[in-house]
Amino acid sequence: MNKFINFICCSFLLLSCSNTSQPIEPVIEPPVSKFAKGADISWITEMEAAGRKFYDKSGKETECFALMKALGMNSIRLRVWVNPSPAYNNTADVVVKALRAKSLGFRIMIDFHYSDNWADPGKQTKPAAWNSLDLAGLKSAIGTHTTEVLTELKKNGITPEWVQVGNETNDGMLWPTGRASTSMSNFAQMINAGYDAVKAVFPEAKVIVHISNGYDNQLFRWMFDGLKTNGAKYDVIGMSLYPTYAPDFATGGWAKVNQQCLTNMNDMVTRYNKEVMIVEVGMPWDSAADCKLFISDIIAKTKSLSNDKGLGVLYWEPQAYNWVGYTLGAFDNSGKPTVAMDAFLP
Repeated sequence: MNKFINFICCSFLLLSCSNTSQPIEPVIEPPVSKFAKGADISWITEMEAAGRKFYDKSGKETECFALMKALGMNSIRLRVWVNPSPAYNNTADVVVKALRAKSLGFRIMIDFHYSDNWADPGKQTKPAAWNSLDLAGLKSAIGTHTTEVLTELKKNGITPEWVQVGNETNDGMLWPTGRASTSMSNFAQMINAGYDAVKAVFPEAKVIVHISNGYDNQLFRWMFDGLKTNGAKYDVIGMSLYPTYAPDFATGGWAKVNQQCLTNMNDMVTRYNKEVMIVEVGMPWDSAADCKLFISDIIAKTKSLSNDKGLGVLYWEPQAYNWVGYTLGAFDNSGKPTVAMDAFLP
């Protein structure tokens, strides 16, 4: 995925007809920022099917991907479920959304949940079709599913820059077989099955292991010490950061939570020599001014990591408004972005 990061574009202009015309020096555009600023907007097709519209700050109706770009974002994250019902977030739905992102030049992250529905710290439910599989069968299913989805993306000309192998896997995935507190070895083997499948289709894609509570250094050390001991292969440590859920939010607010996250990020870089990415953030939509400060600060802190090890910050479903009871988006009830989104502007 280095082509999205390391190269700059040059355009050459020619003088119009003239006897004394000379070539003009190449016009060098500014380099594309290495730092990812983006959002997971996986709900978008479902929201659109339900009639939701999106508007810029002036109230002009705007297609959601284009609106994200206008708000300063350069990256889109899309979750994948195995056999969901209804079919949102299945392979076909992900391809549709990825094509829309690609058409606007977004960098793309694919987030495998390895479930038919939500996978998060409180539940890591096996897909129904995988229920009877043992460890060997689950590893094979992970490899096959990962390969099939990524191959379909590749057929459509889509090249993800990052791929998550599991979502918020604080205690592993595909419970109970891959529950990390029961068998870190099993979880590490599952990660490796996903890693190998990703690299076979997209060798340059960076594989992310993602857990939540980015402020909790003890949790991260337990997880990544265990994965190191058990030979897990990955490229990036992914974090979620929802400050209002943190134990110290009541006494220190988002500023204390962000400082704890910075301490944790720096520890991950020095302890494991890994890159770090904040793949999910969010705060209540009606605390927009505080949310803008929170995002601006965590972007600055992530950028401060040594040797450019801080890769980016992504908001989770900022466009969600009046939607399934979710209140941590960054749009108001009229479908317009709040001031919180200004944190992503250049």
